[in-house]
Amino acid sequence: MIPMDRLEQISQRFQFLEASMAAGTEGADFAALAKEYADLKPVVDQIDAYKQLLSDLEEAEAMLADPEMAELAREELPGLKDALPEAEAALQLSLLPKDAADAKPAMLEIRPGTGGDEAALFAADLLRMYQRYAEAQGWRFDLIEEAMTELGGVKEVVAHITGVNVFARLKFESGVHRVQRVPSTESGGRIHTSAATVAVLPEAEDVDIEINPNDIRIDTMRASGSGGQHVNTTDSAVRITHLPTGIIVTSSEKSQHRNRDKAMQVLKARLYDLERSRVDDERSADRASQVGSGDRSERIRTYNFPQGRMTDHRINLTLYRLDAVMQGDLDEIVDALTADAQAAALAEMNA
Repeated sequence: MIPMDRLEQISQRFQFLEASMAAGTEGADFAALAKEYADLKPVVDQIDAYKQLLSDLEEAEAMLADPEMAELAREELPGLKDALPEAEAALQLSLLPKDAADAKPAMLEIRPGTGGDEAALFAADLLRMYQRYAEAQGWRFDLIEEAMTELGGVKEVVAHITGVNVFARLKFESGVHRVQRVPSTESGGRIHTSAATVAVLPEAEDVDIEINPNDIRIDTMRASGSGGQHVNTTDSAVRITHLPTGIIVTSSEKSQHRNRDKAMQVLKARLYDLERSRVDDERSADRASQVGSGDRSERIRTYNFPQGRMTDHRINLTLYRLDAVMQGDLDEIVDALTADAQAAALAEMNA
């Protein structure tokens, strides 16, 4: 049973926000109130629906004592009682603490792991998979850094993804992705196992992370090209080193100014992710076992091409439609991971 006094506190806070906004608060204060109001609105809607259901149930039970209304009450009561558990579950979900980063854009980083050329080719397949998923979601997908092998594999790629709830939908993708298949470079038809590492970081805003100029070193260098007329003859590439953490970020487009902005954007995201990880570690000593922990060393998924099978090891989900998954059809996986995370959070809240 959800404590009614807690629900009343939320409703009262919502009414206060509504009154404050109507009173004409301006500037940053209004923006803060509007954000809190928007966050609370769906919660209050669920509270109102839950209270209305309880009221209808109480009224129907009272009607049982009235001979003229008893038959109608007996018809309504089963439906009302059946609806109560679902309403409670929906309300509990709405009361779960929100991840402040869920609505943020994200930085996607993909790097090959064990497996040589085949790992790099698989990393390129993952890049295309996420590009297609982003396209299906209506998101914008911009490559910030891309280093390719001669065979078309990925040495390293960093992408900036913007849209609605990008981080919320992609945050469970961080970890080691393993592939089992016959490489195109294998003449003997043997199945190889290789891997690539995916990291999804919420984009940091200036209010999230502040970088001391004395903590960074910025170097410029000649951007690499494909040779011939494409060779960059100016020192436009930028490398930023964050001295306290040793994090190094590069960007190598033609514009040095744009490279500096992009590299700082990636650096802020990595530092923000580092701080989020530190806070999470303090909250839970068992963080590494949780879905979506973001542990880069955790093997989260296997893509078995001979059997057309994708398995997510964190929730024991197996799908036999690997072709569709590689084409960016990830919603079923993302929805299952989100539901599992919500169930774990509910269990912890009710413990």
